[in-house]
Amino acid sequence: MPTTVPVLLTPSAGAPFEHSTVELRDVGPNDVQIDIAFAGICHSDIHQAREEWGEAIFPMVPGHEIAGIVTEVGSDVTKHRVGDRVGIGCFVDSCRECENCLAGEQQFCVKGNVATYNGRQYSGEPTYGGYAKQIVADENYVLSIPEGISLDEAAPLLCAGITTYSPLKHWGAGPGKKVAVVGMGGLGHMAVKIAHAMGAEVTVISQTLSKQEDGLKLGADHYYASSDPETFGRLKSSFDLIINTISADMDIDAYARTLRLNGTMVFVGLPENPQSFRAGSLIGGRRSLAGSNIGGIPETQEMLDFCAEHRIGAEIETISADDVDDAYERVVASKVRYRFVIDTATI
Repeated sequence: MPTTVPVLLTPSAGAPFEHSTVELRDVGPNDVQIDIAFAGICHSDIHQAREEWGEAIFPMVPGHEIAGIVTEVGSDVTKHRVGDRVGIGCFVDSCRECENCLAGEQQFCVKGNVATYNGRQYSGEPTYGGYAKQIVADENYVLSIPEGISLDEAAPLLCAGITTYSPLKHWGAGPGKKVAVVGMGGLGHMAVKIAHAMGAEVTVISQTLSKQEDGLKLGADHYYASSDPETFGRLKSSFDLIINTISADMDIDAYARTLRLNGTMVFVGLPENPQSFRAGSLIGGRRSLAGSNIGGIPETQEMLDFCAEHRIGAEIETISADDVDDAYERVVASKVRYRFVIDTATI
């Protein structure tokens, strides 16, 4: 029989969160059941709970930064055992047949992967996320969390960690490379930590210098304010790679001119409005603009292993379920350093 589990849900767009229950599916042959210990709050949770990204599915149980312990495994499961420390990220299934899935790039599934929440299984059933006591998922979409990272600090790695690790790896961040991180928030602070661990020279460009001390402690070598009119002149032709983590309108030309020959600026934030630039800002240095979206299952596991090896976790503030509405407001106001994590024992 399906299991009824306590959850924190929002019944409609923008409505306050409520304590409630949902039914989990039975544990199938290839499934694992997880007791969730911690669930991170991602800004995309807020966008979807407030229906800012198009029509959403309600009631909604957000959460795609999930860390917990396996409590039951299906008869055919081989990758996880009861008692294992595991995590779930932004999706819980994909077609497994397209070119991208076969290459381990399930985030780009041609059919469309199944989102961890505010999505539908291929059977049509809605998905519910990590603001819950338990979750059931296919073993192939469950990650192992190595020893060396606490579960609370690991939870945000399942989105914020992989979102920044993937482009840093893809575009070759490492010794001898100069990397700029635009924005010092939930994504930005992870980009700083990971780029530093990869051996790159790291510069933060933030609106102000208010988080400069944090940035330098987390691994940045330099820190500049984008509001300083002299910043972009000083940084002209400086960087091999820019990781742009902000979701606001920006002067792309000014940032593009800070790229060196063959440099690339990668968008991982998602601005609401269309962005514009002058082609000359790219042509003058054979520069590129690009985008990156989380990572596939193999790369996400690689990221977790890398973070464990380098003792990297997210900078977190742990909250109770009753604090989620307030936390959402603080995220929108950029008043968190740097990621909220819900202690699901309070749900």
